Amino acid sequence: MRTTDAVPVSLAEIARIAGVGRAAVSNWRRRHDSFPSRIGGTDVSPQFSLSEVEQWLRDNGKLHDVAGREFLWPRFEALGSRDASGLAVAEAARRMLAPRTRSTLPGLTDEARDLAGDAARLGRSEGPRETFEFLLQRWLDTHVRQLSSTPAQLASLMARIALGTRLGAGADGLTVFDPACGTGHLLVAAAQEYTGPGPALVGCERDPALAALATARLGFVTEDRADERTEIVTADALRADPFAGLRADIALCNPPFNERDWGYEELATDQRWTHGLPPRTEPELAWVQHLLTHLRPGGTAVVVLPPAVASRKAGRRIRGSLLRTGMLRAVIALPPGCAQPHSVSLQLWVLRAAPDGPASAGPVTQNALLIDATRSGEPGAREQGPDWVPLTDFVLSAVSQLDAPEGDLPDGAVRIPLIDLLDDEVDVTPGRHTSAGGDPSDVELADLWGELTGSLGQLTELAEHLSKLGLSTGDPCTTATVGDLVKAGALTLRTGQQPAETVASTSPHDTGMPLLTVPDLLMSGAPSARVAPEAAGTVAEEGDVVVAGVVRAFRAWVHEGPPIALGPQLHVLRVEPAKLSAHFLAGCLRAPSNGRQAGTHASSSSRVDIRRLHVLQLPPEEQAGYVEAFRRLTAFRQLLRRTDVLGEQLADDISDRLAAGGLATGR
Repeated sequence: MRTTDAVPVSLAEIARIAGVGRAAVSNWRRRHDSFPSRIGGTDVSPQFSLSEVEQWLRDNGKLHDVAGREFLWPRFEALGSRDASGLAVAEAARRMLAPRTRSTLPGLTDEARDLAGDAARLGRSEGPRETFEFLLQRWLDTHVRQLSSTPAQLASLMARIALGTRLGAGADGLTVFDPACGTGHLLVAAAQEYTGPGPALVGCERDPALAALATARLGFVTEDRADERTEIVTADALRADPFAGLRADIALCNPPFNERDWGYEELATDQRWTHGLPPRTEPELAWVQHLLTHLRPGGTAVVVLPPAVASRKAGRRIRGSLLRTGMLRAVIALPPGCAQPHSVSLQLWVLRAAPDGPASAGPVTQNALLIDATRSGEPGAREQGPDWVPLTDFVLSAVSQLDAPEGDLPDGAVRIPLIDLLDDEVDVTPGRHTSAGGDPSDVELADLWGELTGSLGQLTELAEHLSKLGLSTGDPCTTATVGDLVKAGALTLRTGQQPAETVASTSPHDTGMPLLTVPDLLMSGAPSARVAPEAAGTVAEEGDVVVAGVVRAFRAWVHEGPPIALGPQLHVLRVEPAKLSAHFLAGCLRAPSNGRQAGTHASSSSRVDIRRLHVLQLPPEEQAGYVEAFRRLTAFRQLLRRTDVLGEQLADDISDRLAAGGLATGR
């Protein structure tokens, strides 16, 4: 497929298309007189003709298994605005799903319609769903600062909570509702988690581009299931509810936060405010009551809210009413990093409409379940993001006791009698009523001290050994680049890719192959999604070397354990054992100076040109000594991190004890 001359591309976009670092493209430009001339931009940020670049890459053998959609995306970016490109992606999806359709989405330019047609034709040859998911993800990544989407792991958790706590279902099957659906993340999660007959997926979104993309996304999710029904309407759900008579079994929502212009004046007498008129400064409580209005008796809603909603004085009357009527069943405090804004510990509110009639009445309760999951996950994970597997296990374990009047709860969860919550503040912040993880016992403190002492001892041994390494300060040894080693047959290099469809991984028992991505490395380091083995693409086997080709996440390691699929910007190197040791290769590659010289340095998100990374040239028998030194150095780094976490945890726990008067000699 040939592209139009009018489409400009930057050096970074050329690097992405060719699967190399930006530095490699700059090098091509310097070394090859035939490289296309600049058509725009500046000397620092030049722009080139996409069609000329494509032709040059093909003529010079720089394209290796590059899908046609890589050349397609710059044309969507060239449309200009977020809405124009989003609508064009949605239109392309419509044509992929219904090739014979003649109607088009409103607001499209002639250029956008032609581009959508090209994308649809490409999708029919490279896979409709794969092409749409690629374009959608690129669109979301490009406009991440203008959008607030729900991560797949959080969406999956919310769907599982709602499905597990609802009482019964409607006679016409399960109905799922999201009145602020964005691009459909929550509705997709509900469809994936629900194992019964095809549900009805109903959503509302006031942004036409987001609504069109949600419709397209759900179209692909439901195309193989004729019994699933979907309906997305473009409207402001609070001001002009298009589903006034709808009653859903579950409602999921991540509404916009802190919007003062939500319709306070014109909606002052709205019948939805059965718990009180939401103050102008509490739009989130308007969304809460809107969700309750659309629930069937016994239906459950799970909504993402900022933490201030649980305690602000202006909303205490509505919170009190929700508690007294038994509709606010649980509040879950999440660790920072679960969703935008990532620096905030967001909350999930679990709401349930009263069951209808005595026959279907649920358990009578006089308490609310408060769950503090802010410290859930692997030690230290909260610094960069949550570890979703333990977080999900903890939350679901606590929520499973939602209707139990008594019984054991995991540490960090507590049942609070309503009478204790219905005070002058009506503060339902979980952290105010329970300490996440509970106060450590004397035995637990002793165990922590023992572990810290052991770690310090191991650190001392490793430090003594590493300090005595005979490190040469003479001329550096000869090195070869990864590109040279690939040409010599010492190793093979493959690059990860974004699968067409993934499922959030929230349990170690989930099916499918784990998918590791760069965002996973920046958070807990554990894969957050899974993919069908046949759609895995690039897979790392045990003994392969995996390299993260992004400056902010640059690292290299030898993969151990079952096979794992790799996402974009992750690379797998498989060595020829007779020529090269995998552990020796990984140790050389992860040297910080190696990443610096192969990176573009344009920003923290810049790529590392994997083929430019240097590796010592040593015979196999001499590599063994380096392997042992690299192994000890890796253990040293791991112990440093673990010791830091243990020290901080002990300092926090002891500080809490002292502040509570826990010093025995002070009594």
